[in-house]
Amino acid sequence: MIEKEYKKFQIIEDLEIQTAAALGKGLGRIGEIVVFVENAVPGDVVDVQIVKKKSRFFDAKVVKLKKPSEKRVNAPCAYFGVCGGCKWQNFDYQEQLKYKTLEVEDSLRKFAKVELPEIPMALGSDNIYFYRNKMDFGFSNTRWLTADEVKSEEKLDRDALGFHVPGFFDKVIDIEKCHLQPEPSNAIRNFVRDFAKTNNLSFYNSRQHVGVMRGLMLRNNLKGDFMAIIQFGEESDFIKPLADAMIQNFKEIKSLYYVVNLKKNDTIHDLNLVHHFGDEYLIESMEDLNFRINPKSFYQTNPSQAYNLYKITRDFADLKGSENVYDLYTGTGTIAQFIAKKAKQVVGIEYVPEAIEDAKINARENKLDNTVFYAGDMKDLLTPDLFLKHGKPDVIITDPPRAGMHDDVTKRINQSGAKKIVYVSCNPATQARDIEILSENYDLIKVQPVDMFPHTYHIENVALLTLKEIK
Repeated sequence: MIEKEYKKFQIIEDLEIQTAAALGKGLGRIGEIVVFVENAVPGDVVDVQIVKKKSRFFDAKVVKLKKPSEKRVNAPCAYFGVCGGCKWQNFDYQEQLKYKTLEVEDSLRKFAKVELPEIPMALGSDNIYFYRNKMDFGFSNTRWLTADEVKSEEKLDRDALGFHVPGFFDKVIDIEKCHLQPEPSNAIRNFVRDFAKTNNLSFYNSRQHVGVMRGLMLRNNLKGDFMAIIQFGEESDFIKPLADAMIQNFKEIKSLYYVVNLKKNDTIHDLNLVHHFGDEYLIESMEDLNFRINPKSFYQTNPSQAYNLYKITRDFADLKGSENVYDLYTGTGTIAQFIAKKAKQVVGIEYVPEAIEDAKINARENKLDNTVFYAGDMKDLLTPDLFLKHGKPDVIITDPPRAGMHDDVTKRINQSGAKKIVYVSCNPATQARDIEILSENYDLIKVQPVDMFPHTYHIENVALLTLKEIK
């Protein structure tokens, strides 16, 4: 009956948004039909237009806010609703934390299928704006136009430097002020755009793969030092003049690289970057440890909250100094080194060889002689032979990618005999799936959600599992 009553593009009036759903959308219901609504907040009453229609759910957009929720706040960003970066800027932050906590609990209940401990409230980030230490911006000569601009008959400047519009690889929103990275991030980006326009440098066209100005990455540390990586789509006589002008105008830039990328994708990890100025890396500090961040390094993008995440991980491990710890998916060895002084030995494993090289350098610089690192596929490295070489694990810390752990890895962990597993995850659903597998030999003891990305629907979760007693 619903199929006949409702059609695509039809308006539905007075829809109440009951809760938050996947991908940060609001969720309402019409009878048995679920309606997912972009930019709607739980408690809103809205008129919506159906934009996608399936048998059991609709996707819709708000056409009129009839009654705003008490949980709704004003989004400070001028690009909210177009840029896909901060979908919950209009949602009170404490309410965000409640729904993120609920997501962790729901995922564990649905997929882990084990007895759950008490789920504490997600640990909020002290900084909910300007917290990121890395941003990637794209150039385009096909700027995203507003509805009024589309109707305009005037000749418009289509050059842009900012973020790609979700769903449009060739369209970029021109950004004047982003609320994610501290200053002078906005000032540097705007300066680069103005320099390019003043000197008539062509902006990149992602369909034709032509244009001088292609990309800009800005990295920073908590001290306020910046690293700039400029990506060009073609050779140009203005490459070095632009780099020099950035250095002269921004004393915060302590390191600058550039690269000419002639590939059809924007990734730089397989390219040789030219080091043009300053240090080859930034230094980020955490307690008495220093970590080098080079242009291709992975480092948690919310460094202040990463410190809290790692402290929780260390507390859950509760090391006494005699333990043999295996740190799986170690990245650049940040967690491994953070816990090393409380362990007998830490063995770190990571797929990316460059990350492992960073880990070794950082461990050497931090004067840690009880860490060893291996690069390779986790399921191929985590073997009885490795346990024979370095000793069986007393504690396993694992921080896998969003897809979770390979079946072979969970099997080896189950067979390892480790007394504790501390599982750090950026995806509660795959974490819960893996916990269900590990429950063959391990009990879930406690968890702590940690919000690394305010105003997004993403949530990290730390879980402690202990080896079951033999009865």
